[in-house]
Amino acid sequence: MSEKVLMKGNEALAEAALMAGCRHYLGYPITPQTEVAAYMAKRMPQVGGVFLQAESEIAAINMVIGVSSAGKRAMTSSSSPGISLKSEGLSYLAGCDLPALVVNVQRGGPGLGGIQPSQSDYFEATRGAGHGDFRMIVLAPASVQEMASLTIKGFELADKYRMTSMILADGVLGQMMEPVSLDFGEIKTFDKPWALTGTGGKRKPNIVNSLYMDPAELEQLNFERYARYQSVCENEVMIEEYMMEDAEICVVAYGAVARVSKNAINEARARGVKVGMIRPITLWPFPKAALRAAAERVRAFVTVELSMGQMVDDVELATRCMRPVLLCNRTGGMIPAPEEVLAKIFEADSIGGAK
Repeated sequence: MSEKVLMKGNEALAEAALMAGCRHYLGYPITPQTEVAAYMAKRMPQVGGVFLQAESEIAAINMVIGVSSAGKRAMTSSSSPGISLKSEGLSYLAGCDLPALVVNVQRGGPGLGGIQPSQSDYFEATRGAGHGDFRMIVLAPASVQEMASLTIKGFELADKYRMTSMILADGVLGQMMEPVSLDFGEIKTFDKPWALTGTGGKRKPNIVNSLYMDPAELEQLNFERYARYQSVCENEVMIEEYMMEDAEICVVAYGAVARVSKNAINEARARGVKVGMIRPITLWPFPKAALRAAAERVRAFVTVELSMGQMVDDVELATRCMRPVLLCNRTGGMIPAPEEVLAKIFEADSIGGAK
């Protein structure tokens, strides 16, 4: 068993990025993710890397484009309003088919909102986070350990598919401390023959570009890009199932509230209610097949969210509205207590009808 160290979520994520080979961090401080930047400022010089606090979030994401174009693993991090400022750069990354890791440790909104934890950026992350037809791989950790391990996974998937990966965490996970194993085994790297590394007179120059004046050429590139996205959907969906073997009620929760939901599920089981949970780890691609299969067995779904119910739509779409979907939510930085989730489970259990 590997030795574990006690780390804050933001710091575990940053250390994992270094272990993944990231030597370029371009960012800007904003609560509740500032520790990522602070940790990188300390560690990057120790490993021969580059830490740069840009003059703005917009500058930071455009610096990521430059580093990624050269074939290097690059990362930026921010929190909700800062991610909005990066949205144009996220679209340019997609248009250039460049890999990168973007971290969003969410805070309450809209606007400046507050600095308490939230999950209200779900729409922004899973619907593209910028203009044009594109997707990002969105990974949702539920522990400090996953803040680290999904960072490794995010870099690997970004390079494999030449697209942006986003860690969609929240203030709870960024600030909490837990024991973490930093033994990730072999970390995958990928050849990047497309990178701007200089030709040495041995090949034609590579071009990284997102502007195409010929509409037929741009259309074909979009078709090819979405074929790659389909491969992600077919091969990279990740979930955790909890007590779903005989479940008649299915809780769907991700991130920090999945932990709260487990406590409520355990109590409901003790009171005779057959309830389980599907926790999406990939928010995009969303685990449609797992939820559709669950809909064949359960009477109802309960989504637990730190938002006004942004994931409800995806659960209903995945299940084709075969079963009712109830919402247990808090917003603005508030977190539901297990008792609130339990009450919603009992409400779902009261729904009759054939399974």
